[in-house]
Amino acid sequence: MKAVLQRVKECSLKADGEHYSQTSKGLLVLLGVCTGDTKKDAEKLASKIVNLRIFEDKDGRMNLNINDLAINGEIMVVSNFTLYGDCRKGRRPDFFKAEKPGIARELYEYFVSLLKSEVKTVQTGVFGADMEIDMVADGPVTLIIESSEIA
Repeated sequence: MKAVLQRVKECSLKADGEHYSQTSKGLLVLLGVCTGDTKKDAEKLASKIVNLRIFEDKDGRMNLNINDLAINGEIMVVSNFTLYGDCRKGRRPDFFKAEKPGIARELYEYFVSLLKSEVKTVQTGVFGADMEIDMVADGPVTLIIESSEIA
């Protein structure tokens, strides 16, 4: 699994042209599921995200995680198979590494359930829908995490 984390001041999402969800201060998580990913990958990635200290403390140092009282952050999770697009050859990305939709949806929903058990507010997009995301980046702080690389 691969996640692109964007620290945000706010985030809103439209699915198929209709307002669907929104969050305030926290994280936008774009989540890609790779062929062969398992629930263990989802567990490692969710734990890493919840505990990652990427929010500033009173001294301006990235020392706080999403659940620290000073942050009390929210998360927006959006499925994004294009994170596994391979652009090395040709002019069109190849998505052969992206998991099939049925399995990807199950792992996406499992990942979201893990976050919901740890974080006060977790919103989502609509799996497989055409979505528009409006956000106000904070920092900007943007990180890419792959479950296969988590120790």
